[in-house]
Amino acid sequence: MSESQLWDDVDGYFITHLAADDDALAAARRESDAAGLPPVNVAANQGKLLQLLAQIQGARTVLEIGTLGGYSTIWLARALPSDGRLVTLEYSDRHAEVAVRNIARAGLDALVDVRVGPALESLPKLADENPPPFDLVFIDADKGNNPHYLEWALKLTSTGSLIVIDNVVRGGRVADAADSADDVRGTRAAIELIGSHPRLSGTAVQTVGVKGYDGFALARVLA
Repeated sequence: MSESQLWDDVDGYFITHLAADDDALAAARRESDAAGLPPVNVAANQGKLLQLLAQIQGARTVLEIGTLGGYSTIWLARALPSDGRLVTLEYSDRHAEVAVRNIARAGLDALVDVRVGPALESLPKLADENPPPFDLVFIDADKGNNPHYLEWALKLTSTGSLIVIDNVVRGGRVADAADSADDVRGTRAAIELIGSHPRLSGTAVQTVGVKGYDGFALARVLA
């Protein structure tokens, strides 16, 4: 058995017992595939982790940067109380259309606000609305802009908020300072900002599984 097959099998076992898709989640994955969206949504056990993190936070408000087909959005929105709010930002009109349908099918459309357009244009508009600080921010969009998204997350959160950045390992390339690709440079800049910023305390974790070799960063906002 190959190493990657073993990773898949272990994830399959964990997902079966701890994070199995229900009808709405399975439909979201199926509809995203049928619409030709890139297969880069979080794995089911990663979605469950996001849900647990939001619940541990006692989150009432969540900001997601990068909606895709709404699969992670569903996991996160299910952690919120009935009067909670999740704002999710998606660059692509086509992706957002799929996400809106998936979120509505899951019965979460009253909680979720899907906004379409470049996130670096949507974020200043969101800030102008002076929303209550977000309890959790999930960043999973174009990696070159990770440091900018992190800076905006700091502006839109407060003490005790949690920021999660997905896909930070970049196949191991994140450790290569000579790699000039936008995704690596942006991810390294975000990691180094977490490490140096006086208002952030964070770490990063490598993972393996059905999504291959990857990882995520966690940062808590300090006073």
